[in-house]
Amino acid sequence: MEFLIYFAIILILPLWAQSKVKSTYKKYSKVATSSGMSGAQVARKILDDNGLYDVDVEEVKGTLTDHYDPRKKVVRLSSHNYHYASQAGAAVAAHEVGHAIQDEQEYAFLKFRSALVPVAGFGSNISIFLIMGGLLLGMQQLFLFGIIFFAAAVLFQLVTLPVEFDASNRAMTQMISTGVIKNDEERSTKKVLNAAAMTYVAGALVALAELLRFIFMFIGMNED
Repeated sequence: MEFLIYFAIILILPLWAQSKVKSTYKKYSKVATSSGMSGAQVARKILDDNGLYDVDVEEVKGTLTDHYDPRKKVVRLSSHNYHYASQAGAAVAAHEVGHAIQDEQEYAFLKFRSALVPVAGFGSNISIFLIMGGLLLGMQQLFLFGIIFFAAAVLFQLVTLPVEFDASNRAMTQMISTGVIKNDEERSTKKVLNAAAMTYVAGALVALAELLRFIFMFIGMNED
């Protein structure tokens, strides 16, 4: 039973989350907003309404490649979201602007996540080699170092959750207050934002499950 639960978390949950966000995005990318504003216009309006005139809005290639770059102060929107007026595009654009607002207001979890980036990146790259090396060589200390580095990467995943949920909450508030969406559009907008959030939840659960597995393996090594 434990193996089935682990298998479901590691494989099925991420696939389900990805499928959910893609299907939801595809559905509502075909539904126009009553405001008729493109994603780029939505982003620009919310940024300006919050006094973030120095944050640019740029187009980036790909699908669902939208992101906020805090180093260059740029909201980047995928081509379809940038050019076309859709409920999905408006939601994604507002969400990324939510990160820009977090950055401007020095949101604590965003600052913490940014500080974790180099450690988490290094940890995710080297941890598996340390863990495998510890297993193959029977070196418990090496295995433990691998767990510690992997834990840093897991911490980054966990800290990402409040950052993403807060950005979505800010997005909803801004879209309603600026008139980008009306009352009957709030439900569909929430569906897009919630589906996207589930990918982060799935990623965090997978990382946490892996960390627990490594910890139990380490305990087993000590018992042997």
